[in-house]
Amino acid sequence: SLTRKELYNNAMALAGWLQQAGIVKGDRVAAYAPNVPETIIMMLATATLGAVFSSCSPDFGLDGVRDRFGQIEPKILLACDGYHYASKGIDRLPVVADLVAAVPSIRKILIIPYLNERPDLSGFDNATLFADALNHTPISDFTRTAFNDPLYILYSSGTTGAPKCIVHGIGGAMLQHIKEHRL
Repeated sequence: SLTRKELYNNAMALAGWLQQAGIVKGDRVAAYAPNVPETIIMMLATATLGAVFSSCSPDFGLDGVRDRFGQIEPKILLACDGYHYASKGIDRLPVVADLVAAVPSIRKILIIPYLNERPDLSGFDNATLFADALNHTPISDFTRTAFNDPLYILYSSGTTGAPKCIVHGIGGAMLQHIKEHRL
């Protein structure tokens, strides 16, 4: 669990790391990670810079995630080192390495240690552990955006061809969240 203050502080520090990595308004940041606090922190940090967030579950194979992220050309990839299924640890670092090779727009990788406290990152030239990125100087202000600027990119199932990108705007997403929480 995180307090609201911890969530804010982590998102702003990660936004500082993203900004130093060259992320600006309109850039894409992708997560190949489960629904964990780190993924939410990355989404919020991305939004503070006016960048666009997208994600895929780590149980997607290389082809499925490449078909999605290859279309949006993310500059940063957040990825977990693996996940658990049926009480087994499933290593994803080899898939992450293949994904980085297949999507040349990815400049930097943030790794969430999900299976191992200190995953072996020796096979990556540009990888950082998520916790290390949180040690960055936080940004002090949010990037100004318009109501219709993009916030998320989601995807169709891909059952009838390549998955199609579905872009959700900032204002529409905010109104939807307000509506859902009030109902």
